[in-house]
Amino acid sequence: MSEWKIRVTKKVNLSQPVLIEGMPGIGNVGKIAADLIVEQLRATRIISFFSYCLPNSVFVKEDNLVELPRIELYHKKKNKKDFLFLVGDVQPMKEEDSYSFTQAVLNTVAKYKCKEIITLGGIGLQEHPRKPKVYCTGNDKRLIQEFVGLGASNKVYGIVGPIMGVSGLLLGMSKAKGIRAASLLAETYGHPMHIGLRGAKEIMRILEKKYSLGIDLKKLERDIKSFETELKPLTKQQELTAHETLKDMTYKDTSYIG
Repeated sequence: MSEWKIRVTKKVNLSQPVLIEGMPGIGNVGKIAADLIVEQLRATRIISFFSYCLPNSVFVKEDNLVELPRIELYHKKKNKKDFLFLVGDVQPMKEEDSYSFTQAVLNTVAKYKCKEIITLGGIGLQEHPRKPKVYCTGNDKRLIQEFVGLGASNKVYGIVGPIMGVSGLLLGMSKAKGIRAASLLAETYGHPMHIGLRGAKEIMRILEKKYSLGIDLKKLERDIKSFETELKPLTKQQELTAHETLKDMTYKDTSYIG
């Protein structure tokens, strides 16, 4: 099992924080939502995770320099409540590494007496959803019902396939530590090149209703429209190509991958 190096970049005193996880997956819906929240709230990085099991590559930054893949934990206090955000460039690729990383995260947040975890992700569809629906599942019926009351659907059986990766394992493994957990999964177009901005916005809308984080949804909508305008010539061709590919596939079910 891989060893994880956990580096504390800032010491903080927390009281029963809520952990919100958003890492790469279908449409990068969860990653986009979590990254945008961290950016808007100007959250502070407190912990970084590293292991040799991460992909053997580096990312080229805007300044044309490179950096290793990052997985980090951020903190922000809102309305006298502590929030932690788990974000990253990558997920562990092997099953055993995904389990060991999830355990490392749970051990870390348990030290802060975390009692609630929300994971974010996407449900890949064969068509582009006009208004993405958000589904909710988890390990605690009461928590799921709270999100249903805010607009999510709990009718996930037969709609959502296996929830793979960290987003799924956090739901399953947190129960043993007495942490209730739920996942918000937004519909998105299941093409590898698609960027699930609309799905991310719907997830952020529900999170704002529940936690009053202070997310500026109007600014987010302006940013999305601007980004969609820039990408429109490229994505149109990608979607046509993807549509032809999907028609030839024998696997027709909706699916979700961490």
